[in-house]
Amino acid sequence: MCAYFSAPDDDATLGVLDQPGGPHGSAFDTQPLKGFDPVVVMVNLEALLTDCAYDEAAARPRSGQVLSSPEDREAFVVSVSDTLQEALVTTPRASLADVAARWSATDELRRLDVTPGTALEALTLLAELADRARSAEHRLFCWWVL
Repeated sequence: MCAYFSAPDDDATLGVLDQPGGPHGSAFDTQPLKGFDPVVVMVNLEALLTDCAYDEAAARPRSGQVLSSPEDREAFVVSVSDTLQEALVTTPRASLADVAARWSATDELRRLDVTPGTALEALTLLAELADRARSAEHRLFCWWVL
């Protein structure tokens, strides 16, 4: 299970680990996205949105950085790169369908049987979350349960 959410900083995100079931709207602006992992799937998305290689996107600061100890709990918190957050905000909405079609063709999303329509829905929800986070001067994170 993955739930993307915004928070003002890394320290504030750790409070999500004390909430049963992870982040929710009362404390965090949250968007659940089952199966859309914050490491490989989001790096693929970032590479598509920023027109770079996967390795370049994966090497960016905050890309898939684990902020909590997965050994201590069932769930953990992972950061989303600022580059991906900015790309989600600045990519024209008219371009999202094309990006979603290419994203759904990645190995990870094909294995999950994600259609271009489902990818577009997830991408739109992420773009809206990123826009609200930017307005609030927050960053994006993911609460992840394996």
